[in-house]
Amino acid sequence: MPIFLDRHDTTGLSTEEIAAAHRMDMEAQEKYGVKFMTYWFDEARGSAFCLIDAPDAETAVHVHGETHGNIAIDVIEVELSAVEAFLGRIADPARSESGEEPGPDTAFRAVMFTDIVDSTGMTARLGDERSVEMVRAHDSIVRRALKDTDGREVKHTGDGIMASFGDADAGIRCARSIQSGFDAFNLASAEKLRVRIGLDAGEPVADSNDLFGGTVQMAARICAEAGPDEVFITETVRNLASSDTEVKELGAKTMKGFADPVTIYEVPWR
Repeated sequence: MPIFLDRHDTTGLSTEEIAAAHRMDMEAQEKYGVKFMTYWFDEARGSAFCLIDAPDAETAVHVHGETHGNIAIDVIEVELSAVEAFLGRIADPARSESGEEPGPDTAFRAVMFTDIVDSTGMTARLGDERSVEMVRAHDSIVRRALKDTDGREVKHTGDGIMASFGDADAGIRCARSIQSGFDAFNLASAEKLRVRIGLDAGEPVADSNDLFGGTVQMAARICAEAGPDEVFITETVRNLASSDTEVKELGAKTMKGFADPVTIYEVPWR
């Protein structure tokens, strides 16, 4: 059966109430031929997201209505591999050794893109074999930084990597670490690797038929705006980051595919 991720307005509801609703869904799942795999709850933003194995979206929504009445306001079909890559799990987290329930896990994520500057020119200049080695060097530096900051690689884009983070500060730390890693690499290498980085943040189901669709598009657009060795972030990321995060406001710009101008910030890393 297909897999769906839905979004609920949970304004005013508590962690305990959402957990109880999830249990009610699970108790009724066999009756309706569905499986409620797990959920995410963001009390501060008033939203919850359910991952459901169901014959169709209508059935998934119907069961919620029958069990507790909190009908989803959006639902999209997703791939399990993408959900796990972005959100880190596709099942309820295990209890602790003492039997305690894990704390609430929001689905809000920061999304980062890296992009090798002039990768086409690099391939023309170095040839396929040597350019592949340079891409591998990029991958190694980025993946080391992801590991150090609890980031998750979502996919390789050919000349960059898309990754997700549980919070904006982790994404910014990772971006800075990546640029520092390339700085060290370039000091020791005759052939330089220059990388641009962009970050945005958002929820998995919001005004799009794709998982993190708007956030992914914006992060990619912001990355494309950055120059060699630069880290650009959106105002959303800036507002979520620690108050002492050093940034430089670059002004607002209208991005392709987005109606409203977006304020861009540069994050110094040297």
